[in-house]
Amino acid sequence: MALLKNEGANLELKILGTQRSMNGQEVKTINGRKEKGIFALRNSFLSPLIYHLIRVLLCVIFLWSGISKLMGPKEFAVIIDAYGLMPEAWILPMAIILPLLEMVFGLGLLLDIRGSLAGITGLLMLFMAILSYGIWLGLDVDCGCFGPQDPESEAFHSLRPALYRDFVMIAGVIYLYFWRYYRSIKLARLIFFFNSLFHRGGIIDAHD
Repeated sequence: MALLKNEGANLELKILGTQRSMNGQEVKTINGRKEKGIFALRNSFLSPLIYHLIRVLLCVIFLWSGISKLMGPKEFAVIIDAYGLMPEAWILPMAIILPLLEMVFGLGLLLDIRGSLAGITGLLMLFMAILSYGIWLGLDVDCGCFGPQDPESEAFHSLRPALYRDFVMIAGVIYLYFWRYYRSIKLARLIFFFNSLFHRGGIIDAHD
């Protein structure tokens, strides 16, 4: 009887051990799936396709904005004058310089020229500051974002939609910076790996 009891106890222990190992494997499988899902989500979020789409979209917006303003600099100067932020002698030159900067930085971002994204960031911050100033004063003027014939200004005749749009573009700029930073880290790790590999190979050759 004692022998049967010992065999029964051993059998129960084996069954419990098998169940625990199966549960452990299931937990590992679930954790592995979660990790794969997280990696897949991160890779899709940091996809080069999304990066290039946002970059090209910002380029098109800034090129379109600059060209439309240059087509009517005097009308754009009237819009600038409505904000009352600068002397009258500076208004017309600024109505030409700002669109030119938009076109230069937009084309530079399209060609992936260094410093273009920083220039677009600076222009967006300037536009957001001016729009916020106009909203704070309660000005009922066109934003002039896409020239004097801006359909958005004719439809809304308000500065708030333009400010919201600039916030969206700033979010796109932040994504581009984050994508570049992430890729630069991966590239630095890859360069470090190859350098260490070649360095080890040189040491081995020297010992040989």
